Amino acid sequence: MANQRFFLYLALAFILYMIWLTWQHEQVPPPTVPPVTQGEVRDLAQAEDLPELLAPDMPEAPAPATAPEREPPHTSARTPQVQVTTDVLDVVIDTRGGDIRQLDTLTYPVSLQKKDVGFRLLHDDGRTHIAQSGLRHDNIHGQPAPASLAPSHHEIYTAERSRYVLADGQDRLQARLVWQGDGGLQVEKIFTFYRGDFVIDVSHRVLNPGPAPWTGRQYQQLRHSDIPEDRSWLRLPTYTGAAYYDGAYHKHSFDDIEDEPFNMQVNGGWTAMLQHYFVSAWVAEPEQANRFYSKRVQGADGPQYLIGMLSASQTVPPGAQGEFKRRLYAGPKLQRSMEEIAPGLDLSVDYGMFSILSKPLFWLLEWFHKLVGNWGVAIILVTIAVKLVFFKLSEASYKSMARMRKIQPRFQAMRERYTDDKQKLNQALMEMYKKEKINPLGGCLPILVQIPVFLALYWVLVESVELRQAPFMLWIHDLSLRDPVFVLPLLMGITMYIQFKLNPAPPDPMQAKIFAMMPIMMTAFMAFFPAGLVLYWLVNNLLSIAQQYVITKRIEKADY
Repeated sequence: MANQRFFLYLALAFILYMIWLTWQHEQVPPPTVPPVTQGEVRDLAQAEDLPELLAPDMPEAPAPATAPEREPPHTSARTPQVQVTTDVLDVVIDTRGGDIRQLDTLTYPVSLQKKDVGFRLLHDDGRTHIAQSGLRHDNIHGQPAPASLAPSHHEIYTAERSRYVLADGQDRLQARLVWQGDGGLQVEKIFTFYRGDFVIDVSHRVLNPGPAPWTGRQYQQLRHSDIPEDRSWLRLPTYTGAAYYDGAYHKHSFDDIEDEPFNMQVNGGWTAMLQHYFVSAWVAEPEQANRFYSKRVQGADGPQYLIGMLSASQTVPPGAQGEFKRRLYAGPKLQRSMEEIAPGLDLSVDYGMFSILSKPLFWLLEWFHKLVGNWGVAIILVTIAVKLVFFKLSEASYKSMARMRKIQPRFQAMRERYTDDKQKLNQALMEMYKKEKINPLGGCLPILVQIPVFLALYWVLVESVELRQAPFMLWIHDLSLRDPVFVLPLLMGITMYIQFKLNPAPPDPMQAKIFAMMPIMMTAFMAFFPAGLVLYWLVNNLLSIAQQYVITKRIEKADY
């Protein structure tokens, strides 16, 4: 029967879809790392990770040879560090370059078992994910500019204090580093933190007491080491890598950075490193001209990947001061907050091709959560809402299946009568369908319409940080993880079996065996999916069973 085959193909297609998503991530070949000599490693450490200006109207990068006294970054030598703690962030700033080398999100614990330990988004503990920023002096006279004319992320600052804590009642906190160059040039690097906010304002204030004007630019970059290969098929197919926004959202994977690094002019926008639930992003001022760039470099822990931006030049007259400003967002992918910070930053919550459906579904889920205060209950209410939207379509589908179920004995008799004549069997079937007003596709098409909605909701549940560590009830303490005791998948499998029993029996014995195995296969498959998604499927099945049971009984009692 067409309906049974459709359900079989639908279930198989979903399994294949999920396997394909995982395969896409697993089959990417690891990047080829060319052999590097000791001399090359030294040059890379000193200069290659500085942004290059490839456009003809830009100055060349400072030559490392002009500052032999500088110590390459990522060495074993330790420089003083500054710790800043707010109500939502715990940050470590290195006095070398003012790099943010560690950032913990205090209100987003690393796990439910370690609620007092914030998730570490930025780190430099064997694997690297750090935020760097600095100044570049323009090469005005065609000669390499000495490093002493601008503090890059290699130069060492002096810290006023080693510890800052946002006090009760205090809404803003500033940490200040100072760098002293030749000729009295002074640069203050100021980090401004805000209560309840994952935004950090970073500014470079240039004080020029000398007799000549100073001209330079600011740059910001995010630096990330290679991602260890994970062949586990249980890993969710979420994106980890670079991204940028130039009026449109673009993902720029580490393989892309290695094979096709870019260097382009952009007005406004942002550059970012994404991972599941969290993002770090340098945000430019609206309509401000910057040059976005990406690059692969060799770090102490292997290949590392940079994405960043370089500003237009700014001149500070003698005896005056100038200021460069930039914003860093480092925290969870909270769509409402990120929409206010920068255009397109909320797109880092990547729903892929289903965004047009996923966004309104997330809005609905969030709205229900505001009403009930429980994300699990909100998922149930969204399921009911979606079921109501497709109620008439589902009703048509179940009516068709109920009628097919009612004529099952007549169909079986036809099969036995026309065992050796397929053509006559098909003609007799068509006449019976016409007489009984049955559309063989009536049970398929309404369900087809709902498939994109289900997949869109799947991405909402997988991508939304709001559901991370969100409890439901009883043993479900985190809707973003699998059910720890597998009760929800088991109940889902039982409801799936009941649904198949309500459908017309497959005429083919082999097909019937496959159908009998399908609930078991889906139960095993869904056992490792997020509990929130399994909850949706379970509730949807229960509603479908109730609707299908009522319709089937009504049709069976009807007099044709």
